[in-house]
Amino acid sequence: MRVVIAEDLFLLRDGLTRLLQAHGLQVTAAVGNADDLLAAVTAERPNLAIVDVRLPPSFTDEGLRAALTARRTMPGLPVLVLSQYVQQVYARELLADDAGGVGYLLKDRVLDSAQFIDAIRRVAAGGTAMDPSVVARLLARNTGDGTLRGLSRRERDVLALMAEGRSNAAIAQRLVITESSVAKHTASIFLKLDLQPSDDDNRRVLAVLAYLGNPQET
Repeated sequence: MRVVIAEDLFLLRDGLTRLLQAHGLQVTAAVGNADDLLAAVTAERPNLAIVDVRLPPSFTDEGLRAALTARRTMPGLPVLVLSQYVQQVYARELLADDAGGVGYLLKDRVLDSAQFIDAIRRVAAGGTAMDPSVVARLLARNTGDGTLRGLSRRERDVLALMAEGRSNAAIAQRLVITESSVAKHTASIFLKLDLQPSDDDNRRVLAVLAYLGNPQET
């Protein structure tokens, strides 16, 4: 897997590079600003971009805006945002293109290298990996346009955990219900969101994108 990293702090950028290489991933470019990120994406055509939200010169939202531009330059480019902050507006826009392959993790909550590498591989394969705090922040100000109004409270609980990238078994353990119950809730979610029968992994991604990318009633 070919990966481009955009992180302004040298020590973290170098540490990420070494971690990924230790797990057999190829870091084709490790850069410190948004312009270099876009140049690297164009030149390297990576399988995944790992991007910090705040990059030079203003350290506000350059990273996320660059990630959006990169996804337009290379449609469907998987992007894993790794930051200390949740930038709601651009995060929603990143999720709203329905292309899949999106992750948003908080730096201080990444505590296990194996789970981090698993999140990278999941996003690169077109899935999602969302920190629970990011999910909560993205949903905090939703007002509800009816997109997901038909979902029950339990179905929303299942979908929220799905957004974190959890398997049916992990969802069942978290909610203290059976895997068969999770499967039934999942099937109901797909039906209510009008996600036609296809590969279940693809439908999970589409359901998560609908959940995170659109306003809803909370």
